[in-house]
Amino acid sequence: FAKVLQLFRTLHRTRRQVFKNDPRALEAARIKINEEFKSNKSETSPKKIEELMKIGSDVELLLRTSVIQGIHTDHNTLKLVPRKDLLLENVPYCDTPTQKQ
Repeated sequence: FAKVLQLFRTLHRTRRQVFKNDPRALEAARIKINEEFKSNKSETSPKKIEELMKIGSDVELLLRTSVIQGIHTDHNTLKLVPRKDLLLENVPYCDTPTQKQ
């Protein structure tokens, strides 16, 4: 039970970080997380609980590592706002790739 509660809290913490300054997304994610946990709260099968925990952990990882906020600056432009933890060192892009020797 403690692991389930910990995952629930982690998902909400991640939701608050990922969707910061976006009330609509914050609320939609809050509702979805709560609905999923509520709909499975009477689950007793350890195997099924394990599966659900895996799904929840995967969702948390996906949110934390793959979601970037975008802000509409006008009808045709979107400004991306990546979180600092998403900005990783990367290999520079090269327009003319060279053959490996």
